[in-house]
Amino acid sequence: MNKEKLYNVILKKQSFLCVGLDRDIEKLPQGISKDVEGLIKFNKAIIEATASYAVAYKINIAFYEALGTEGWEALEETVGMLPTDTFNIADAKRGDIGNTSRMYAKAFFEKGNFDAITVAPYMGKDSVTPFLEFKDKWVILLALTSNVGSQDFQYLELKESGEKLFERVLKTSQEWGSHENMMYVVGATQAASLSNIRKIIPNHFLLVPGVGAQGGSLEEVAKAGLNEQAGLLVNSSRGIIYASAGTDFAEAAGKEAKKLQTQMAKYL
Repeated sequence: MNKEKLYNVILKKQSFLCVGLDRDIEKLPQGISKDVEGLIKFNKAIIEATASYAVAYKINIAFYEALGTEGWEALEETVGMLPTDTFNIADAKRGDIGNTSRMYAKAFFEKGNFDAITVAPYMGKDSVTPFLEFKDKWVILLALTSNVGSQDFQYLELKESGEKLFERVLKTSQEWGSHENMMYVVGATQAASLSNIRKIIPNHFLLVPGVGAQGGSLEEVAKAGLNEQAGLLVNSSRGIIYASAGTDFAEAAGKEAKKLQTQMAKYL
């Protein structure tokens, strides 16, 4: 999916909501068997309940890899159930030497049929560019995350320039791709940094996890992060897929997705 098509979907649905399909198989709700078959059934119900409000779905690959061969089959089946008008993200956080990255890219873009994949920038340009060689496919580069450990490296100040390490990542990586094939992960709990980030990358899309269950503010993210073509995909995982532990889980998920979409429409 190219940038223009993604923006048109955002306008049509009046939403920049991304739903995370990251359910722990041991925590599936009442009435759903705690096995791969149950996971597929759960995902199908969530997708159907949220499809009117979501412009994107993010699948955390670890939750499927942990289930072995059956997990990969569940992943393929889940991707096949996603609406054709949504932007589909493999949250895999890959990043390795060029030949390995090229194989990761083929796995998720050709075999997995994803639109985008999250990539770690630590190994530099040659670990990222293989993912950028695919037409209408996207790299979502980790820039500034919400976890406690983000303080370990991302905020380190570079002696020669005084800039933070995550700022150098943003500036340098723009030489690798463009706003037509590269996005960045910026955690919602880092909303205070969004205004400055927008000065560095005014035209790129940002994937923003952490709204809702992790305490991020949609209002703060929208005000600081939106640009002329929306430029935001705000992800909610637990807030939607864990909205209810009962048999009404799909209905509850749909209500939470609609609530977020209604709020988002005000900013578009």
